[in-house]
Amino acid sequence: MGGDQLRRLLRLGSDAQACMRYNDVAGSLMDVRAYLDRVGYHGPIEPTADTLRALHRQHMLTVPFENLDIGLGRKIALDPECFVEKIVHRRRGGFCYELNGAFATLLAALGFRVTLLSARVANDQGVASKEFDHLALQIDLEDRLLADVGFGENFLEPLRLISRMEQQDVTGSFRFVNAGDRWRLERRQPDASWRLQYDFSSQPRQLSEFAGRCRYHQTSPDSHFTRNRVCSLATPHGRITLSGMRLISTSNGRKEEQVLASEAAWHAALRDHFGIVLD
Repeated sequence: MGGDQLRRLLRLGSDAQACMRYNDVAGSLMDVRAYLDRVGYHGPIEPTADTLRALHRQHMLTVPFENLDIGLGRKIALDPECFVEKIVHRRRGGFCYELNGAFATLLAALGFRVTLLSARVANDQGVASKEFDHLALQIDLEDRLLADVGFGENFLEPLRLISRMEQQDVTGSFRFVNAGDRWRLERRQPDASWRLQYDFSSQPRQLSEFAGRCRYHQTSPDSHFTRNRVCSLATPHGRITLSGMRLISTSNGRKEEQVLASEAAWHAALRDHFGIVLD
């Protein structure tokens, strides 16, 4: 899928009015150089596997997974210009539809063949959620790869879409299982068992198809996104997470947790660890 086609699939015209337009975004889908600067990437931009891996890793290390707009009552519009404006120009993060939607737009602009995929996230009992609960990306190069910068604690570099091949990432071991009409993404647990993260089909999707679940996660009291404010970012050796009033840091397997005493301390942690100042 080329960039022009993906742009047509991503656009939701009515939602375009729901986000602010900065001058260098208005009239065009995005500013590629500004996006690359946002994630601190200054390497080659040819659409190769090496470029994809480097971009994916940098995105994971610089753009947090966060749901702060939901707690603030701000509508998240399924529009790629809104995603890019928020992530690049306001230096915010987002949840899966925003992060992978923006990343898909960047990749398409660089000449990658990108397909939007619908995934169903597994709960603690291994039961999958509803269709369109998560947005992931398939990238077609010499191999098919799964990219996902919007699942929180996840692989730092994209994985090859090959069944039952264990793939090592600095965050852990992963594998795909081809289950017929769906693929299963599994992660190895400390007891050596495999746990389902989510399943997905290879059917190409349009961004508009995710509107129902995106609305659900912003409004339903049953969604975990409406129950707790979260901001989380990968680091080279672990992760740092602000969950409610708890600041949690893991590095090389060691975990530290601090309970913040006030809203002022919460905003300071958001600024100091994630570079976010809420307007």
